[in-house]
Amino acid sequence: MSVIPRPEIIVGDDGLARCGWGASDPEYRRYHDEEWGTPQHDPVRLFEKVCLEGFQAGLSWITILRRRPAFREVFHGFDAERVAAMSDDDVSRLLGDERIIRHRGKIEATIQNARATLGLDQPIDELLWSFAPARREVAPVTFAEVPATTPESAAMSKELRRRGFRFVGPTTMYALMQAAGMVDDHLAACHRSAGAAAA
Repeated sequence: MSVIPRPEIIVGDDGLARCGWGASDPEYRRYHDEEWGTPQHDPVRLFEKVCLEGFQAGLSWITILRRRPAFREVFHGFDAERVAAMSDDDVSRLLGDERIIRHRGKIEATIQNARATLGLDQPIDELLWSFAPARREVAPVTFAEVPATTPESAAMSKELRRRGFRFVGPTTMYALMQAAGMVDDHLAACHRSAGAAAA
């Protein structure tokens, strides 16, 4: 069986070069251009990213992105206090909501992660960003140069698990680092890469 490789860079109808994954679907394009790789320090949005990256495990990110408005609705805007107060009845109700990913373990993990967030001895943004690596000097040229995990994402995963978080494996936490701008994995030829911005 042959595999058709995805293009590394796609130039859009607006003339901008983008990472191939973020160029076709309009919602992906907006996410690529406006969110992915942009430093995010808002604790509510970071808590949301922890939870949604957990929901993404085993699925494509576009599946989560298209459902994000519904996730925000059912999880109270990812207000940790309100999510932490959710009950077994809420879990049962969400398992019947076709607008989100109906996975009991991931729904329960979101509630547990809210409780773990409230139990932290420091703000979640400070904790997560404490694992951010030094900025790389050279942007990746190909997707093959982008890792799935790093020592920093493994350390973040280990610490979050120690503090009671769930669905926070090293690969999931590296995806979080990419999404929250702790690392910049826009390819060198992408208009969003740090090198392109400086040129």
